[in-house]
Amino acid sequence: MFLLSRIFLFLTKSADQRDQQRDDEYLAEATDIYDLEYRMKALDKRKATRYPSWMSS
Repeated sequence: MFLLSRIFLFLTKSADQRDQQRDDEYLAEATDIYDLEYRMKALDKRKATRYPSWMSS
């Protein structure tokens, strides 16, 4: 039953919503302000390299 509910949630959320939730959970695991800053920079770097600048609208 748990697997069915996870599949249903996966199918009803958009990719952007899933990415945002994953990022929020990752940031929530930070142990202190320095770890949080490091994680924020890592997410920014990942988002900047995901799409080339010429593809942005």
